[in-house]
Amino acid sequence: MTGTRTPFAPETAPCGKQFGGERLVDDDGYGLVIRDLFYSCGCRRIRHEYHDGSIHLSAIRHDGKRVKNPVEPDHGK
Repeated sequence: MTGTRTPFAPETAPCGKQFGGERLVDDDGYGLVIRDLFYSCGCRRIRHEYHDGSIHLSAIRHDGKRVKNPVEPDHGK
C-alpha cells in the first residue's frame, strides 16, 4: 500500500476552529481504505474502511482528547 498525501483547504477541525492540513488516502485494492485528515493545529480525523465493509470513525483534538460522535466532513470521497 502506498499512501497519497494532499493538502486541503481550511475546514472545521475537531477542536472547533478552522484549519487546513494534509489528507492521507491509502488503499490496498482489496477493500481496506484509510482516509486520515491531519490538521495544521494537530487535530486528526480518522476513517478506516475494512475488508468486511465495517467503518471506524474517530476524531482527536490537538490536546489528545477524543471527540464524542465525530462529525465527518467530506473526507475526500
